[in-house]
Amino acid sequence: MSAPVLTRPRCLRSWSVLWSIMVASATIAGGAGRGNSAQDSPNILWFVVEDMSAHFSCYGEKAVETPHVDRLAREGTRFTRAYTTAPVCSPSRSAMITGCYQTRIGAQHHRSGRGSVPIHLPREIVPVPVLFQKAGYYTCNGSGIAETEKSNLKRQGLGKTDYNFQWDESAYDASDWSGRTPGQPFFAQVQIHGGKMRGEKTVQRAGLAKQANEETGCATDRSSVSLPPYYPADEEILDDWTAYLDAVRLTDAHVGRVLARLENEQLLENTFIIFMTDHGISHARGKQFLYDEGTHIPLIVRGPNVSRGAVRADLVEHIDMAASSLAAADIKIPSWMQGRDFFASDGVPHEAVFAARDRCDETVDRIRSVRTDQWLFIRNEHPARPMLQPNAYKDGKSILQRLRSLHASGSLSPLQEKILFAPQRSKEELYDLKTDPFQLENVASDPKNAEVVQEMRQRLSAWMASCGDDQPESPSQYASDMEVYLQSQKGERREVIENNIQLNTKWRAEGF
Repeated sequence: MSAPVLTRPRCLRSWSVLWSIMVASATIAGGAGRGNSAQDSPNILWFVVEDMSAHFSCYGEKAVETPHVDRLAREGTRFTRAYTTAPVCSPSRSAMITGCYQTRIGAQHHRSGRGSVPIHLPREIVPVPVLFQKAGYYTCNGSGIAETEKSNLKRQGLGKTDYNFQWDESAYDASDWSGRTPGQPFFAQVQIHGGKMRGEKTVQRAGLAKQANEETGCATDRSSVSLPPYYPADEEILDDWTAYLDAVRLTDAHVGRVLARLENEQLLENTFIIFMTDHGISHARGKQFLYDEGTHIPLIVRGPNVSRGAVRADLVEHIDMAASSLAAADIKIPSWMQGRDFFASDGVPHEAVFAARDRCDETVDRIRSVRTDQWLFIRNEHPARPMLQPNAYKDGKSILQRLRSLHASGSLSPLQEKILFAPQRSKEELYDLKTDPFQLENVASDPKNAEVVQEMRQRLSAWMASCGDDQPESPSQYASDMEVYLQSQKGERREVIENNIQLNTKWRAEGF
């Protein structure tokens, strides 16, 4: 049976009935995979954390203790060089749930396809939950904490999806696995707010230390916070990073509650668990950008047949989660899936990993990167635009406002000025990751690196060609999505977004 096209028509009820019939037929035709019955299969659980880098104690963070995430690492395999293919939520999640690069499926622009110009997946590609449903799994997406689920069997309670393509909510059976039939395995996504807990404004962060104290018995001491060298040790920046680390503590506590539930329900030892984040910390050089702060993520796997206490330094991508989870459930990995099984005995390691940043809300950009064992190469398609070009979402954050204020007053160091506020960017950037872990010195123009630059150009161009990634967003797609975006805004923020839209439209017309 060929895979159905996922669209969300106006009449969702009639579509859901049809979808259920199609999934049931596919299950009968396809079985549970490679010979196992569904009852013999492991459960699959993904922890999906928002806006958080690898600031857990098992990754070397000294300012916090994260015993539950550390437990996953101790009882499973921890990957030290895992990267998201997109440094912003919706493209990252669109890629994650299909096991395909977001540029391959046309889902690379943040919050796109919401308006009158919808985005449809290529016909052969279906989201991972559908593949699990076809194999007899119960699929769910929620908090993973039973007592917080107000209506376990209602789809209205689904956790964050944020997919940029058209899809049907019946791909998930419920928000929680408690509604499955006895013995039925489940595929669950556990959504955690992560770095978003600290909010955008100083006042929103005020209660986070208290919450961390109440839930974990400890809050972060600001004097223990260590910032990257491109951020000033300013009170506002330090307070924000301190609140962020309290969010790390609360994320760990959430993980602990879910693990306790799995143990209480005697499910833990037969559950294949992946802990990851959708992208890095939301900060000036993090979220939305292709440096380590935006793309390097924690990734830990625990479960049946997974090595305990192992640490792997090979390159992996977050889209590999899909193939690895299907393999763990003994479900055939589709030929169209671009992710790879982490644990395949005959697997081919990544020689390079790739990432892309495109439009984020109203702000147009087009950045591509390729990373190897030693090098990070970045191509900026709009180098004349500053890195921190106007963006209402980011400019609404108190930390960005403070950085702009320090820039205006001349209070930043020369390094911080160069990294954050250079009036334009280089067309190409190259960083030696072994000698420059913070990506501070662009060595692309150094003649001794000419061969490296040429090799990285070729790698990047070949990857883009393989994904059909050769065109910017169309004006009609931009206009459609901006119309929807503006509907959710009001007051001063709406005015800012409207001005930014006009600026981006002008720049496009000028070829800037």
